[in-house]
Amino acid sequence: MFNSNNAANIQKANILSQALPYIQEYNGKTIVIKYGGNAMINEELKDTVIKDIVLLNYVGIKVVVVHGGGPDINDFLAKIGKKSEFVNGLRVTDEETMEVVQMVLAGKVNKDIVSLIDKNGGKAVGLCGIDANLLKAKKLEISSGEDIGYVGDIVEVNDDIIRHCLNGGYIPVISTVALGQTDGKTYNVNADLAASKISVKLKAEKFVLITDVPGLLKDQKDETSLISELKVEEIPKLIEENIITGGMIPKINCCKEAVDGGVHKTHIIDGRVPHSLLLEVFSHEGVGTMIL
Repeated sequence: MFNSNNAANIQKANILSQALPYIQEYNGKTIVIKYGGNAMINEELKDTVIKDIVLLNYVGIKVVVVHGGGPDINDFLAKIGKKSEFVNGLRVTDEETMEVVQMVLAGKVNKDIVSLIDKNGGKAVGLCGIDANLLKAKKLEISSGEDIGYVGDIVEVNDDIIRHCLNGGYIPVISTVALGQTDGKTYNVNADLAASKISVKLKAEKFVLITDVPGLLKDQKDETSLISELKVEEIPKLIEENIITGGMIPKINCCKEAVDGGVHKTHIIDGRVPHSLLLEVFSHEGVGTMIL
């Protein structure tokens, strides 16, 4: 007898069957996920993102997670009476702040993510850019000439340790603390930029930025004005027209760098939407903005 329960079950089955070609397409391929924003703070969203990551791994996709942790760093700095300062969206990082960044990112935040993945049935390995010389950096010079301290620009990615983890069935979880290429000092690196460079080095199939916005909007006040697909050659014009502005500029540029470096598709998706990661990977419509 056909009833509403049957209809709901059929709908669930249809959704699963629609995911099959995408599971087949991405099986054995690498997806790099930059995990940050509200999806790291809200406990319910955090749980869905972690479960999505584990599911991707279970169906044969090689998942690399690169994470930020700005709110946790801010909280710890506040506890020791230190004010967080930013220039052009980059954290001013003196020696004391760098110690906090390393402790919070490579310690608390990284291990919390690893623990959640393991708790949900995955196998994760926590890494930071210092491990096995994973990330080498030089001091970042900004256009204003202002000295923002121990902030690094990545010059080299050693992917051996990442590939070793992936080939063993593990999910690498990477915090973006890097070692100076020539001076041996420790540098704080923008997680979006690090994730982009890692995706290029790994020749990833996809690079996904999880953020706090729906994607790129034509009108920032209208969330229905989402630009769902963007070609890299359109970016300069949209910056000139002030459609790509503020904090969206570096995110779009990171995606552009990934595409220019050979990554097939890049995506900016809304981490506030439950299971946005699965919707992006396993559905035709996807969510957010795709840059290709």
